[in-house]
Parts: sequence; C-alpha cells; structure tokens
Amino acid sequence: MNRFIILTAAVLLAGCGQSNKSFYVLTATGPVPSGGGIAIGVGPISLAEYIDRPNLVTQKEGNQLAVAEDHRWAGDLSASIARVVAADLGRDLKTGNVRTYPWMRDDEIRYQVTLDIRQLHSEADGYAVLEAGWRAYSLPERSLKASQTFTAREALDADGFNASVAAQSRLLGRLSENIATALR
Repeated sequence: MNRFIILTAAVLLAGCGQSNKSFYVLTATGPVPSGGGIAIGVGPISLAEYIDRPNLVTQKEGNQLAVAEDHRWAGDLSASIARVVAADLGRDLKTGNVRTYPWMRDDEIRYQVTLDIRQLHSEADGYAVLEAGWRAYSLPERSLKASQTFTAREALDADGFNASVAAQSRLLGRLSENIATALR
C-alpha cells in the first residue's frame, strides 16, 4: 500500500511540474506562385550561436538576453528561415521554382542565396530586430552577383511571443524584398 501511495504521489508531482510549452513557426508573407520561372535556391543558412537553439530569445536590456524555456520554435530555425525566405523570394520574383538547401544539382538553379543570420530576436522596447548578411551567386559558375548586410527593426503589433514571431516573419519578408531587388 505504501508503494502505491508513493507511486501515485510521484505521478501527481510529475504532472504538476510539467509546464505547457508553446511552439511557434515563422510564416511567409504570401504563397509562392505556382508554375515555373527562374530557379532560386536558398541556403545554407548560418545562425548566430545565441539563437541556434529550440527556444525563442529576447533581449531584456543592454547586453542581457532571456531564453524562453516554454516558448520554442516548432522545428529547426535555420530550415524555417530558409523556407520563409524561399517563399518570399518566389513571390517577389514571380517564380514558383524555389528550393531550399540541399538540392540535387547546381545546374538546375540560376541563383543561390546564402544567409548569415547575426541577430533575430525581439527587444524589450517592443521591436523585433534582424541583422543578416546575404550573398547571391549565379550558378552553375558560382560567381558572386550581390552581397549585402541587411539590418532592420519591426514594431510588434502586441505584447507576447506570438507578436514577436509575426514581426520576425515580416522582417524576413523585408529581407527577401532586399534580395529580390538585387537579383532583378
């Protein structure tokens, strides 16, 4: 009987100790056009160490960051960024022929866009920030077509992590517009 009571208490305590985790996904600003068009590949993506984790990160003040234990990305952040940027680039350049790294053959891609995400988080002042270095290469010859650093801030529509991720998604849309302008 004592074992049953101890086991029941342990199960109840374990259930009480669990927190409800929330999962978030970045979203493109619109669907990729259907059909063909110029072939664009996005990736690989490199992430700053502080955001290369399953948890969302916010900047509290100054150089202090907070890692949200119960608020996590729904998948791999670099893959999610590649997916969103590819969709946004496809929409901006009116092509349904976009792919994320790795792809099978370089000779099927006209432009490859690589990203170095240096900052992607929200700040205590109600803004999301993005700093990314990007390079666009003409394939298959691998010649550099354009290279820039993109830095922007986006106001959060409300408080909370959902608004933070929505603002970060909009920032990725603005990054894609910047890249598309260079590729036109």
